[in-house]
Amino acid sequence: MLVIQAQAMGMCFGVEDAISSAHSLKNPQDVTILGEIVHNRRVQQDLLDLGFASQGEQERAELPVSSGVLVTAHGISDAYRSRLQGKTIIDTTCPLVTRVHKMARRYHEQGYRLVLAGKKGHVEVLGITEDYPDTEVIQSLESVSANLGPKLAVLAQTTTPSDLFEAIFERVVELHPHSQVEKLDTVCKPTKQRQQAIGALLKRVQALVVVGGAHSNNTLRLCEQAEKLGLPNVRVEDPTELNSEWFRGLSVVGLSAGTSTPADAIAAVYRRLLEIGRLVRPQIARGFTNKVFTSRAHS
Repeated sequence: MLVIQAQAMGMCFGVEDAISSAHSLKNPQDVTILGEIVHNRRVQQDLLDLGFASQGEQERAELPVSSGVLVTAHGISDAYRSRLQGKTIIDTTCPLVTRVHKMARRYHEQGYRLVLAGKKGHVEVLGITEDYPDTEVIQSLESVSANLGPKLAVLAQTTTPSDLFEAIFERVVELHPHSQVEKLDTVCKPTKQRQQAIGALLKRVQALVVVGGAHSNNTLRLCEQAEKLGLPNVRVEDPTELNSEWFRGLSVVGLSAGTSTPADAIAAVYRRLLEIGRLVRPQIARGFTNKVFTSRAHS
């Protein structure tokens, strides 16, 4: 079984910088990480072992009790930041997320209603909606509605697929022929590179393995790309989750990873796939279907 890796995958610089900043702190026991610095269980556990406290993304109503608060690469709203007055803030917000905040503020001040292509309730999206409650968050092309307003600024969560953002923008324009609609392409470059790489990879393989956390939006988007083409796909966090039986009848398998996945996790999964490839006899499967493999992606 041949294993082909995507040309671009794994951790982006924003996540790497956030983790590096956390490890550089001298007194981690005085700091609470606000949410998940990365959607990876092992990295999160390593930080807890260093002494950091962690507050879940669903526990935002309560303020951390520690004197220090680490803001992850996903960023926070100005409204939430104001609630942290009196605490030491270690801000690791990705510069590309900060760019989204700046553009949102600029166009809001000019009287535009924000239309954000992204996942409702995602921590990065909350960084916008908490400051601008009338923001229209759109998760799919089908959910674009008419009569959003006379001045609209369409922007995106940084990990939104570029083709989805483009389609949403065009749909907004179509439904608002008399509105002034501005296009603000805030999909980040690492996301674009990984989506282009997955597009090229999927043309060459019979199935896809994606390494990443269950709560990682960009990881799940990579799986969606395979699903659109009807290719079997599975998401795992480490090699122990791989089952050799999933790969029987497959001769070419692709490997990609989300932007919060450490390089050593990808390497471990790759090595395990090579081992599995030596265990299962390569053979061309008609239609490349594998029901067990496909269903695993939704667990």
